[in-house]
Amino acid sequence: MKPSEPRRSPRPVPAHLRDLLAAMTLDEKIGQLVMVSLGAETIVTGPKAAEEPSVDDVRTGRVGSVLNLVGRDRIHALQRIAVEESRLKIPLLFGLDVIHGYRTAFPVPLAETAAFRPDLWEATARAAAEEATDDGLALTFAPMLDLARDPRWGRIVEGPGEDPTVGRAYARAKVAGFQGRDLARPDGLAATAKHFFAYGAATAGRDYASVDLSERTLHEFYLPAFEAAVKAGCLAIMPAFCDIAGRPVSGDRGWLTELVRDAWGFDGIYVSDYDAIGELVAHGVAADMAEAAARALHAGLDVDMMSRAYPDGLKPALERGLVSQTDLDAAVLRVLAAKDRLGLFEAPYGRGDPSRPPARSRDARRALARDVAAASMVLLKNDAAVLPLGPRGGPIALIGPVAARPAEMIGSWFCLGDQEEIVSLADGLAAAFPERPLTVVEGCDLDGDDDAGIPAAVAAAEAADVVLLAIGEPAGMTGEAASRAHPRLTGRQRDLARAVLATGRPVVVLLSCGRPLVEPEIFEKAAAVLVVWGPGSEGGHAVADLVCGRRSPSGRLPVSWPAAIGQIPVFYGERPSGRPFAEGEHFTTRYLDVANEPAFPFGAGLGYAPFDLSDPVVDRPRFRPGEALRLTATLANRGSVEAATTVFLFVRDRVASTARPLLELARFRTETLAPGESRELVFTLGDDDFALLGPDLAPRLEPGAFDLSLGFSADRRALRTVTVELVDADAAIV
Repeated sequence: MKPSEPRRSPRPVPAHLRDLLAAMTLDEKIGQLVMVSLGAETIVTGPKAAEEPSVDDVRTGRVGSVLNLVGRDRIHALQRIAVEESRLKIPLLFGLDVIHGYRTAFPVPLAETAAFRPDLWEATARAAAEEATDDGLALTFAPMLDLARDPRWGRIVEGPGEDPTVGRAYARAKVAGFQGRDLARPDGLAATAKHFFAYGAATAGRDYASVDLSERTLHEFYLPAFEAAVKAGCLAIMPAFCDIAGRPVSGDRGWLTELVRDAWGFDGIYVSDYDAIGELVAHGVAADMAEAAARALHAGLDVDMMSRAYPDGLKPALERGLVSQTDLDAAVLRVLAAKDRLGLFEAPYGRGDPSRPPARSRDARRALARDVAAASMVLLKNDAAVLPLGPRGGPIALIGPVAARPAEMIGSWFCLGDQEEIVSLADGLAAAFPERPLTVVEGCDLDGDDDAGIPAAVAAAEAADVVLLAIGEPAGMTGEAASRAHPRLTGRQRDLARAVLATGRPVVVLLSCGRPLVEPEIFEKAAAVLVVWGPGSEGGHAVADLVCGRRSPSGRLPVSWPAAIGQIPVFYGERPSGRPFAEGEHFTTRYLDVANEPAFPFGAGLGYAPFDLSDPVVDRPRFRPGEALRLTATLANRGSVEAATTVFLFVRDRVASTARPLLELARFRTETLAPGESRELVFTLGDDDFALLGPDLAPRLEPGAFDLSLGFSADRRALRTVTVELVDADAAIV
């Protein structure tokens, strides 16, 4: 929040909620802060509870929210107990991890980010919200906004990558898509911004591990997406499991209340991660459940998900004077207010009303899934224009353990996909090439030591004109609790790839993954590499659309792709240091055994048409605070097919009171142009784009020269740059 902005007034609490609070017993108040899993027999999102909750807990008011229960009839049956059989008739709040679709699976979030299309990000969230609310749900534990620069961390797959500007845009789009025009409408799905915050910087990429970053890094890189979600009106925030420099976020009042509630104006609810409040004991900041409950409640954490800290610890905490009744009542009112904003008091069965027709047809949802999947895939190599393949010609060999496994298309963290409706690579490619013989050979397992199928794969490759090599990382090895010290191909896939590449046939790698995989040999020897990620329900058709040339690849990397594991973490926004890299200089920041640069920079990606970008032009060389600066450039499609590309605008403050990153992303735009078409791009920049955080971490403007660089990726050697000067700033507060 900028210091000059007025603080937003708290949303008034309706009188009927205060009356309800006054009528509640202590047990009923605590119950409103308790979230339990009542559907874990089919959906598992955390460790098994020592004491299983029951329906009777709902009837007696000891439960306020439920996760993991799916199915309209089951949800309505439990809601009926809450609103018809409990003493105070308070409705339940039902939530689920609707991460990248509900029944229709869209690409995993990291993949979807690669489209660099906020309109698509919002559209998929809206479609998922429609399906989830049709089934009775009111809350999703998404979007995940953790900035991540370490592909060893399995949950990199769930977020928007390495850049805070992209994270802000992603947050706004997802909150708008999930929540819709009015949260009280039957299709309003409350968004939960998670995991607040810096969870993606876990030590050594190891899930749940401690985080230790400077305050400046936290404020410049890891907080902006969450602030954007708050300003977009997200109803809920989930604090991270981790501690930051010894401060477990779930029990930290400075972060949860003083920053987010008081400074940013957040007026929704905090929902803990699974068992996170109880884990304050393991962190070593609470001696028992009473201390853990008191610490979290005083910090401002409202809802305890599955830890037993609040149901078992809050009473003794109150008796021991560890927390106040005022803190308890404030949290209960926030939970009641959230339910009221969702319309649950007026229409507890409004979500999942069978008389309400679906917002869109199944065909429309599938078409959206196919479109977004194709837009998300990233072509990283295409030697001799081996892609696209023509509709007629010799045999195609589709080889690899991902080739005919539909489940690998769906990716990680997908709770309720229509498993029987996922299109495999084999099915999609067979439909796209009806006039070319297609041979499908697995070759080896995704994981394990069985390599008996490699000779058959080699024979199929030798008999084909072109090989499509479908390899990657098992979907089950990405996501939560899926950290990997060696983010590479699993099992005997590397042996399979070497054997197929040795045949001399042109090999197109179709790489399925939830993170960058470090495989320099395969990237070097393959003719083409298409990163398909976890593309979702229509993955096979979407891959085929690109392979056959029905559309041009347009995805771009939202993360830097390392050339070696020893480079990790690698990202484009580094500061220069006092000894920036200089070719031929020994005493400079560098590796002895590998280049500093990643294999592919942030923003990298190819299509089937070359684009030109003219030198940027600004409307004035000098500008002052409060003025708008316009930068224009011309984008041209020099190819023979319609194609899309993303243009990135970076800013660099040459001399400042604190050392600035070599590049900072200010804007990005994805444009689709017809063959031979040119289009003028206009970027308007204001004070925020030139501000930095001062010594007090408040935004400020400082006079001096700024480089504005425009290009198709964060490769500094290929950027087109113009310099402007900010005058009369005098370290003005923004």
